[in-house]
Amino acid sequence: MLKKYALTAVLLCLITTVSFSQKLGVIYSRADTLRGTLSDLRSSYDIKYYHLNIKLDIENKFISGSNLFKFKATTDLKRIQFDLFANLQIEKISYHGQELPFKREFNAVFLDFPSTIKKDSQDEFTVFYSGNPSIAVRPPWDGGFTFSKDMQGKPWVSVSCQGFGASSWWPTKDHQSDEVDSMMISITVPKGLMDVSNGRLRSIQNVDSNHTRFNWFVSYPINNYNVSLNVADYAHFDDSYAGENGKLSLDYYVLKENLEKAKKQFNANVKPMFNVFENWFGAYPFYRDGYKLIETPYLGMEHQSAVAYGNKYLNGYMGRDLSGTGLGLTWDYIIIHESGHEWFGNNVTSKDIADMWVHEGFTTYSEGLFVECQAGKEAGAKYLHGLRKNIGNKRPVIGPYNVNQEGSGDMYPKGANLLQTVRAVINNDDKWLSILRGINATYGLKTCTTQEIEAYISKQSNLKLGPVFDQYLRHTAIPVLEYSISGDKLSYRWVADVADFAMPIDVQISANKSMRIYPSTKTKTLSIKGLDAASFKVDDFHFYVFSKKIN
Repeated sequence: MLKKYALTAVLLCLITTVSFSQKLGVIYSRADTLRGTLSDLRSSYDIKYYHLNIKLDIENKFISGSNLFKFKATTDLKRIQFDLFANLQIEKISYHGQELPFKREFNAVFLDFPSTIKKDSQDEFTVFYSGNPSIAVRPPWDGGFTFSKDMQGKPWVSVSCQGFGASSWWPTKDHQSDEVDSMMISITVPKGLMDVSNGRLRSIQNVDSNHTRFNWFVSYPINNYNVSLNVADYAHFDDSYAGENGKLSLDYYVLKENLEKAKKQFNANVKPMFNVFENWFGAYPFYRDGYKLIETPYLGMEHQSAVAYGNKYLNGYMGRDLSGTGLGLTWDYIIIHESGHEWFGNNVTSKDIADMWVHEGFTTYSEGLFVECQAGKEAGAKYLHGLRKNIGNKRPVIGPYNVNQEGSGDMYPKGANLLQTVRAVINNDDKWLSILRGINATYGLKTCTTQEIEAYISKQSNLKLGPVFDQYLRHTAIPVLEYSISGDKLSYRWVADVADFAMPIDVQISANKSMRIYPSTKTKTLSIKGLDAASFKVDDFHFYVFSKKIN
């Protein structure tokens, strides 16, 4: 992304080459807009099926092959946009036996058809390409390929590209709003190595004396940053889980030198994880494709049905507890967190990357639910409360739309504490469980917006939660409860950016008594029998709020 500059009169002349974000004073490049906007050239076709078929030349860090696009026209069209990073060469685009002309602009590709494709018709084309894909410097935060070796010196290759873009290594409509309905992933690798990708292994083919092709089929919608390859001389072991929708296959692929450690660590974490998440979120979303955990040379990623694991068989986050409570050291962070994304991120997917808190906030909240189910409800709340030390409150959780830009990294701990606050506001755990399961049932296997999630929670809870979401997601400040006590009179109000902010909260009014009050941004006064100023305390443990006593 180009550097952001302050909006000045001098820069207004650039209006033809830049697009303005929602944030006043911030501009983005034409490349950002091409990548992040669901333009007419993208929304005019709905991806139905991909067949990604590539050969991996490990020695030269080179890939070559093709991707078949099968699509349905959503309107009459003659030109479309798909995406492929400019460092990868398009050799040809084949359409019904002929080569089609195309133009490239930054990482966007514009394809012209010889005649109009009518609305609702099905069609297809194939892109043939090759090149040296981007190499990740600091995966998974920095996207691209990782070329490594195991302890025997054999190749160990993986790819991670969330945010960076799936188009960094294969041709695709690189916008999160359109998940392909199903997909074949064919990866050809040197003999003696194995590729593990998403979905089910359909077949293994001997291409020639030196190469083997692994064909994996994904039978559910999948967002393209989840498409993966993992190549190594893997050891494999398996198990099964008796889940909500029957028997779920569990397949594990690890480096041979780590087999015994993997058996111990995976057996200790995976089934307990499913017990918690199937209870709170509903059945695992991808039963037909199974669940895989695959050792990778980077920390981890939520690749659908093929979760990347690189936590070195340690509890916590690389042996550390992100909450600072000690509660995060009793389980493997990468297994729990990245598997939680199977429900939030892979099943429920945001249309725009600006709404990535829907993925990360809910999944970080799932960590608290896991702790709760292992050690009790207050332990779960303590874990989430401990995560607050990682919140900066410097940028909004929601990012600018249409420019492929995430919001603040606060989306993880602040998003989780927002959800914990909403749970406390609802104050009915049966209803809260129903809401979490309902989100997966209603928005699963498709894409959604923050507004849809907000509206769903508000409707199901029968509460006006819009101002609450506004304050926590679209502003940086945390609401402050200002209060004063005079005798048995309590005066209070919320100080917040949102003018109509209102949220109930629990307060302790004496040594042995608590009650719920209903503040808004207007000062209210209550006469409370037995009010004890010395014992008064705002519940800032279950509610992510600040408080301030006014003399």
